[in-house]
Amino acid sequence: MTAPALTDHMRIATPIPTALCLKPRSGFVATTQVKEITERALLYLRAGYAVHFSGPAGTGKTTLAMHVAASFGRQVVLIHGDDEFATSDLVGENCGYHRSRLVDNYVHSVMRTEDRLQREWVDNRLTNAVKHGFTLVYDEFTRSRPEANNVLLGVLEERVLDLPRGRWEEPYLRVHPEFGAIFTSNPDEYAGVHRTQDALLDRMITIRLDEVDRDCEVEIVAARSGIPENDAKKIVDLVIAFRELGVRNHRPTIRASLMLSRLVRMSGARPEASDRRFVEIAKDVLSGDTLKVTRDGRSVGGEVVEELVRRVCGP
Repeated sequence: MTAPALTDHMRIATPIPTALCLKPRSGFVATTQVKEITERALLYLRAGYAVHFSGPAGTGKTTLAMHVAASFGRQVVLIHGDDEFATSDLVGENCGYHRSRLVDNYVHSVMRTEDRLQREWVDNRLTNAVKHGFTLVYDEFTRSRPEANNVLLGVLEERVLDLPRGRWEEPYLRVHPEFGAIFTSNPDEYAGVHRTQDALLDRMITIRLDEVDRDCEVEIVAARSGIPENDAKKIVDLVIAFRELGVRNHRPTIRASLMLSRLVRMSGARPEASDRRFVEIAKDVLSGDTLKVTRDGRSVGGEVVEELVRRVCGP
């Protein structure tokens, strides 16, 4: 009677990243323009092209990208651009060990033991998205160095992912037919942004997003914060007034409007000059846009806030 060989496996490795199961957000404000952009982006994804939302901060690029990804109906893999990224952070790397132990007692009086320890390859997010047909959302991809993103050239054009040496399987991976990719980026002049390769941009369809108009911003603020529309109009008009100042070459975005509106709702303050709570909240939220406003060598940022609150929001 022959004793069976016994095998013991021990894996020490990083767990595979999990994809997100997204559904369109119930409170998402879809204006006519947003609906048109969403429809075009979904058309491009279904045709096998990558979509690139480009524009200044505060134009809703990431929110729209996640909305389109949810509408596309596939699980989502999310990556945020990082200057420290290398190709391995996208594709994968040897990260841990695989131990195999074989005990052979074929001859009763002789026992043979064999131990093997090998490096363990772990796929990262891009590889998982390509392999399983997930939708990749690469947010602010230009914050990663161009050389880290070179691997995307083959993925978007030849539909092949080149894999580095050390992986147990083939040196390349065919892209799943349902794989889709959505990228977002800020303008090149923003701090921490790298100028990406023309070859990579040529493999995407870029949709430029600009600041939303005043009525759309009011609608978004009212819907996302739950404050009355009249209060939302006052807050949006206040933020727009600060944009027109152009202080420090920085224009407060819709995020400032959302911050103010949510804090108004939570504090019970009224967007009026007579409500000191609102004035102080406005100073705090907008301080980054007024710190360098000076008169006679002294900072008057707070005074500017109060002046605009009186002018825009009323007594």
